[in-house]
Amino acid sequence: MWKILQTISKNLVLAIPAVMILGFVSGLLGEAAWLKNLIVPFTFLMVYPMMVTLKINQVFSGGDVKAQVATQFINFAIVPFLAFGVAWLFFRDQPYMMLGIVLAGLVPTSGMTISWTGFAGGNVAAAVKMTVIGLTLGSLATPFYVSTLLGASIEMDMSVVFSQIALIVFLPMALGYATQRFLIRAYGQKVFAERLGPRFPALSTLGVLGIVFIALALKAQTIMAAPAMLLQILSPLAIIYGVNFALSTVLGRLFLPRGDAIALVYGTVMRNLSIALAVAINAFGSQGSDAALVVAMAYIIQVQSAAWYVKLTDRLFGPAQPKGVFTPQTANRS
Repeated sequence: MWKILQTISKNLVLAIPAVMILGFVSGLLGEAAWLKNLIVPFTFLMVYPMMVTLKINQVFSGGDVKAQVATQFINFAIVPFLAFGVAWLFFRDQPYMMLGIVLAGLVPTSGMTISWTGFAGGNVAAAVKMTVIGLTLGSLATPFYVSTLLGASIEMDMSVVFSQIALIVFLPMALGYATQRFLIRAYGQKVFAERLGPRFPALSTLGVLGIVFIALALKAQTIMAAPAMLLQILSPLAIIYGVNFALSTVLGRLFLPRGDAIALVYGTVMRNLSIALAVAINAFGSQGSDAALVVAMAYIIQVQSAAWYVKLTDRLFGPAQPKGVFTPQTANRS
């Protein structure tokens, strides 16, 4: 079973569209309302395993301050307003579709930030810090951004959104950290890092796929009535991701060493769509299903673009230095 789940985790490029199709067909063939009962269990399954492997203590290590500051500036001063502007251009008369676009741009970084940074030969330690800082700040800031940007056009109870974020982010974070410490004490750091830890992201993937299935099943009838809606959703998402990739790449090339630049790209472009999806589907009632559909579609662009960007990394930032080669940049990180 673990091998199957890990194989699926490594092939999200195929798995997410396949599950979206299954959810869509299921929603057309039968009544999907009962699936709402599975939202909370799948939400917890999606978020908790990701927290077990989060290396919170690495936040306090130094050496990449410039990259960390640049990452969070892009994440909180640029991307949310870019997302809102694009959402307004495409969906100004559909506030909950706007909400989906904004949510997709609000919570930065995920476990995949670390994974893709590693695949591309970037600074993984910097990516870990970006993930913890971005996830914490994004979760706290999301209700305020949504209220400020969309409060006039959607029904929103700040206390409900905060309680949902506490339930789907901070409770799993605390339980995940407690689980991590228990497993390390019981089995040792080596066993946790090599055998136990790698299993948890696969469980998180199962939760993601479950939520994506539910989101598509609930919206299947709406999509069938207006199939052009999918293209209307993909277009603004493609613009946001394209601008984000371009901006982060240029800033990384101009101001950061290769490893930090790659971490910057994945620390700003990879959004925590799992949490965005959970907030959309848990905190905004039945109308939140429109926002959830948008976030589910963002998975397709995010995973596909991240995979292709790895192939372009050496062309954009130059080849990685062989291990053991001394350069001023490696010296600064030691």
